[in-house]
Amino acid sequence: MVWDGSGGPPDAESLATVEFFVIPYGFGATAAAVFPGMPRLRVVQSLSAGVDELVKHIPRGVVLCNARGVHDASTAELAVSLVLASLRGIPDFVRAQDAEEWRTGFRPALADRTVLLMGYGSIAAAIEDRIVPFECDVLRVSRTARSTPRGPVHALGDLPGLLPRADIVILTVPLTEQTRGLVDARFLASMPDRSLLVNASRGAVVDTDALLAELTAGRLHAALDVTDPEPLPPGHPLWHAPNTLISPHVGGNSSAFLPRALELIRTQVLHYLAGEPPENVVLPRTS
Repeated sequence: MVWDGSGGPPDAESLATVEFFVIPYGFGATAAAVFPGMPRLRVVQSLSAGVDELVKHIPRGVVLCNARGVHDASTAELAVSLVLASLRGIPDFVRAQDAEEWRTGFRPALADRTVLLMGYGSIAAAIEDRIVPFECDVLRVSRTARSTPRGPVHALGDLPGLLPRADIVILTVPLTEQTRGLVDARFLASMPDRSLLVNASRGAVVDTDALLAELTAGRLHAALDVTDPEPLPPGHPLWHAPNTLISPHVGGNSSAFLPRALELIRTQVLHYLAGEPPENVVLPRTS
């Protein structure tokens, strides 16, 4: 059975036969509404990397898997694009072009900067793959410390000593009760003057009021693919905050998505048919 999430849901008789459900991308809330009509449901496969809004709807005993790996290339590309566009002043060039004005000036480069990757999972690793050739230094931070072939991953507790060293902070953490509001006034105050915050995770990871205070003061720069609230409503002060670049949550929305999504679905279905455990399990949690 194929359902793309548009229109009404499949009929009750069809839903009652479903054991493995792939949620149509972008239709999480719509899909959650049909869970009660799936008594045989065993596995739910999301095509999103973040499943924070989905977890509460998963029936007891059903396995939930996220799309780890599917969005790595797209999100990493956008994160690097936001960094480069913000540093080199691309939005100002576009505005100058619209006004037919030749506005030159000095801009910072990514080369020789220190980049802190906050939430060192597969997306952050993909970002690192792409920024290392720009001749910058990388600091890696995750929930717990560990070693990787690229170098050490620092624990959250090390942030006070790391943030003052970071010219650029890129957020790729999942939204959880522990990360909601993680980037608060204290976090932002620890970032150096004129440093850049890039949010490629979820808007609620950042305290919007605290960020606005820093942006309005002209001390920090921001490049945001996600915001809180989202979508950002007309009239919100973030739209016109100084030194701010906003994209409308398009990190994973590129031509790289579909082939990776189809490969994940194929792999997961084959696991299920073979009676093997799926990959990328979020629920039930094992730790």
